Amino acid sequence: MGVLNMLVGMSTIYIAITYLDWSNVWANVAGYAAGLCVSYALNSKLTFKYRGSWQRALPRFLVVFLVAYSANLVVVLSLVHYTTMSDFLAHWLGIPVYTCLSYLGSRYFAFSGKAPGESAAQQEAK
Repeated sequence: MGVLNMLVGMSTIYIAITYLDWSNVWANVAGYAAGLCVSYALNSKLTFKYRGSWQRALPRFLVVFLVAYSANLVVVLSLVHYTTMSDFLAHWLGIPVYTCLSYLGSRYFAFSGKAPGESAAQQEAK
């Protein structure tokens, strides 16, 4: 799942930087926006096998995305600004930060499967 999402996002970033001459910020926004839909669809159903309502999961997923994406953007822009590495390499090095935060947030918050007010015993009984 993650590989497909990464390919969609990084292909978009590469095209935006190389052929459209977009800034790192706008290329990053475009790449992660493209991957956002793929990520939600694949992670909710396949990775985490979420059975709850999308009305509960989608807002939580968007919060997780914004936190992970913000951390990614800080890493990318810091590497571009404070080092001599290529812009595209900086985007690649931002991926692990995004991936770790996104996975943990999705696993324990967005797609936790626990309904509001539900106890751990009720969750285990399902």
